[in-house]
Amino acid sequence: MNPLIVKHSVVIEGHKTSVSLEEPFWSSLKEIAAAEGKSLSQVVSAIDKHREVLRRGNLSSAIRLHVLERYRPQAIKKAA
Repeated sequence: MNPLIVKHSVVIEGHKTSVSLEEPFWSSLKEIAAAEGKSLSQVVSAIDKHREVLRRGNLSSAIRLHVLERYRPQAIKKAA
């Protein structure tokens, strides 16, 4: 496994699952959770539910897309 990828356990709907993501995505996801006043598990659960609705691949991919969607407007704003 790539050493830049970190596996974490999270609880979704009362079930423990493991998710593998690059460390910058974990850090960003934790920032998002803190900004929303939610736990990491609550944010991941919401992403998981949304992923099922949008039919977005696996959970790791859905989390990456969520982080990208959250920070992309800021990056575009800085570039302008």
